[in-house]
Amino acid sequence: QVQLVESGGGLVQAGGSLRLSCAASGFTFSIYTMGWYRQAAGTQRELVARISRSGSTTYADSVKGRFTISRDNTKNTVYLQMNGLKPDDTAVYLCNALWGANYWGQGTQVTVSS
Repeated sequence: QVQLVESGGGLVQAGGSLRLSCAASGFTFSIYTMGWYRQAAGTQRELVARISRSGSTTYADSVKGRFTISRDNTKNTVYLQMNGLKPDDTAVYLCNALWGANYWGQGTQVTVSS
């Protein structure tokens, strides 16, 4: 069955870095657009970054220049390198796979302390 398993979240001080990973299985990873979304308490889910099957990337304005999304099709894994973290980045980060079907992971908590 389809699985998206996120890892790498945690507690970090402002200015610090984290690298999130999302390991995918159960579908043809290489043809899917992969994305990272986040949802803070009491807010709507928002797109953080996405990467297409060809490698083109899109970022939310709030993370441009600080976050980098990448994918490794040999490992069926998508990554989100997060540098210069701010308290406003605190949220549950969810992995998404989109190509016709739309799959979601369970999420990993990122907490940035000031």
